[in-house]
Amino acid sequence: MSRFHDHFILTILFVSILGTAGCYSTPISNRKQLLLIPEQQEITLGMQSYEDILAEEKLSSNPHYVEMVQRVGQRIAAEAGHDEYAWEFRVIESPEMNAFALPGGKVAIYEGILPICENEAGLAVVMSHEIAHAIARHGGERMTQQGVATAAGKVVDFYSKDKEQKERERIRAVFGAASQYGYILPYSRKHESEADQIGLILMSRAGYDPNEAPRFWKRFSQQGGQKPPEFMSTHPSDERRAADLEAMLPEALAEYSTATEQYALGKPIFNASDLAGSKPKAPANTIVPASSLSGPPTDDPFFARP
Repeated sequence: MSRFHDHFILTILFVSILGTAGCYSTPISNRKQLLLIPEQQEITLGMQSYEDILAEEKLSSNPHYVEMVQRVGQRIAAEAGHDEYAWEFRVIESPEMNAFALPGGKVAIYEGILPICENEAGLAVVMSHEIAHAIARHGGERMTQQGVATAAGKVVDFYSKDKEQKERERIRAVFGAASQYGYILPYSRKHESEADQIGLILMSRAGYDPNEAPRFWKRFSQQGGQKPPEFMSTHPSDERRAADLEAMLPEALAEYSTATEQYALGKPIFNASDLAGSKPKAPANTIVPASSLSGPPTDDPFFARP
């Protein structure tokens, strides 16, 4: 059997499994989803992971940070339409420039991202993105996708079991690369872009100026640090995110114009004296190994993490 034929068979197997239609749609973006994980199970796993993470992290003792994160988070959650979620917003004392969300409305912000936010609207960019992950059930979708990829791998193993060991290894390697770079990572980037889109609308409805979203990403892109090529990353490039958000501004501004209250940029997060300390540590924007994608995700980071 030729390599071309092998690749063709693997592609057909994988696409046929992925072609299964889900009966769910994401809010605002209205994308059809394949979700095989019951939402209550997803929420239970999210709560367990949240408790595990917070047990290992030190919570911020800065009342200004905590109050602002609570206030901005609650305003956005009020627009998210999921009153059944037990929303929680925590601040983690760490220089890491990051944030994450877990199923059921569990959100954490690292202190290190606050200087990049600069103001309440910048913080709303981060928090609305995380809230969007939660209401779009990206955690459950990721678990479903990993399950589909694992099942497809078992099918490939079954149909190649009679081949020579070296040939089986080659087929498995081809399948692994195809699933990672052709399915898992593109979907991860799609989730991030979708959370940007949903989050932009949510922050606008909550009364924060959506013009701050592309400005935030332009600020973040100037932080430096090594970044992999976009096709090898779990997240779109900073520049792409800024450009995509710019393109979405007309719709977002229409939502902002009808908000019950308009806070514009809100309050600044820091005074000049607050910024005199050490510079926050930039996250290591590295490739996520395939092994770390198995099982339920421990977090759903705003930025790529090792």
